[in-house]
Amino acid sequence: SRHLKNFIENTHSVQRQKGFYGAEMVLLDDYRQTIGCIGNFGFGAPVTIAVCEELIALGIRNIVSVGLAGTLQKSLKPGDIVVCNKAIRDEGTSHHYLPPSKYAYAASNLTERLTGVLTEKSIPYTAGTGWTVDAPYRETVDEVRQYQEEGVCTVDMEASAIFSVAEFRKVNAGAIFVVSDSLATLSWEPAFHTAETNAGLETALNVSIEALASR
Repeated sequence: SRHLKNFIENTHSVQRQKGFYGAEMVLLDDYRQTIGCIGNFGFGAPVTIAVCEELIALGIRNIVSVGLAGTLQKSLKPGDIVVCNKAIRDEGTSHHYLPPSKYAYAASNLTERLTGVLTEKSIPYTAGTGWTVDAPYRETVDEVRQYQEEGVCTVDMEASAIFSVAEFRKVNAGAIFVVSDSLATLSWEPAFHTAETNAGLETALNVSIEALASR
């Protein structure tokens, strides 16, 4: 998100590091430790996992994905925050890391830290399942109906792959989404650049930084 990149640069002391698919901005916060934020590398599972592999090789052991997601549920609105605790593996990248299964799972310790910060700050959120897919223009009505019935909260393009590479590499990964569009009525309703969505991204970033710093 361009908005989130600008927010980081305007509200944190950042040190740029090159050599990744995108720009690394190292946040220098009041947590007596350095927390890095990677952005501008594109979207989708393959490129995201390439970045994760590089971070893990450099010694990173805790990864939180902060981003936008569509919703499948009418109860969720633009700007709402969703902590993804597991994701349907409807993408190809995760199958290079783990045996076939329906779900990939977030690390319970990171998920608990994210929800703990949200609860402590009285920030409304939903915790639930995501659906990770490679082809957003091939999300069918039948699939949306099926996953709505299963109670799936969101649809995104990275979470299940991130969880899978983290499990394979024995590190921790979590995901916090901000609702940016909806398929809940079986037609696409975008809201990517609304004030609500941008505010949600700012909140999700701050919650993630505090959760990472609390270990």
